[in-house]
Amino acid sequence: MLTSLQNPLIKQLRKLHRTKERHKENLFLLEGTHLLESACANNLALVTVCCTREWRENYQQLWEIAQKRAERSELVTAELLSAIATTVNPDGVVATARRIARDSLPLTQFNLGLVLERLQDPGNLGTIIRTAVAANVDGLWISADSVDLDNPKVLRSSAGEWFKLPMTVSSDLIAVVTNWKAKGMQIVATLPQANKSYWEIDFQRPTMILLGNEGAGLSPELASLADVEAKIPLANQVESLNVAIATALLLYEARRQPQLSESCKII
Repeated sequence: MLTSLQNPLIKQLRKLHRTKERHKENLFLLEGTHLLESACANNLALVTVCCTREWRENYQQLWEIAQKRAERSELVTAELLSAIATTVNPDGVVATARRIARDSLPLTQFNLGLVLERLQDPGNLGTIIRTAVAANVDGLWISADSVDLDNPKVLRSSAGEWFKLPMTVSSDLIAVVTNWKAKGMQIVATLPQANKSYWEIDFQRPTMILLGNEGAGLSPELASLADVEAKIPLANQVESLNVAIATALLLYEARRQPQLSESCKII
């Protein structure tokens, strides 16, 4: 059992709290039982797994599965587990995996895609990923100047759904959107000054939805590529909605319309 904060492995894991070190080591953190279960269920190869003795006793089967998938597994004290986790009250296990290359998305066609520009809050991104999986989004494109996809809080906020969504990081969203527009995709920009409410948009054709930075919204350059602009009506002088909430409204409207159309055909 590891007991010292000076252990080389513990030092390395603590460094992974920082974005720079995660990039340098080409590793990311998986914290908690649920994320580890999801990682194993999605056949993710692990580099290390560290857990407390109590956690191992409570999750013997998962421990055995994780051990087989990991290059190294260690028991650690509860104090060390707290030191290597980024959460205030970790549940007893932390693992690492190699960062996944996100420079392309092998899609030749799709029905519903999501484009995120300059998103900064990891909690928002994780929630959007979770919602996108629930709404059956085919793929997500995010700008390179956004929060890291493998930020620990992004993974935790996705509630284990992070592994299920095809995602890519792009240094040129303008080129990405232009390319798909040329292939016939409808481009929908979310803008507060839009003339149409989001439920007035025709989502029954293949569509990319563009959403921007929490404070500044979409850049004019990206917004100018839209075929149609959509807004979310707000009452009582509310200025804006959280971007994750706005995303959920748009995605579920996009999924509702085809179902409504099918119901009408049956009637």
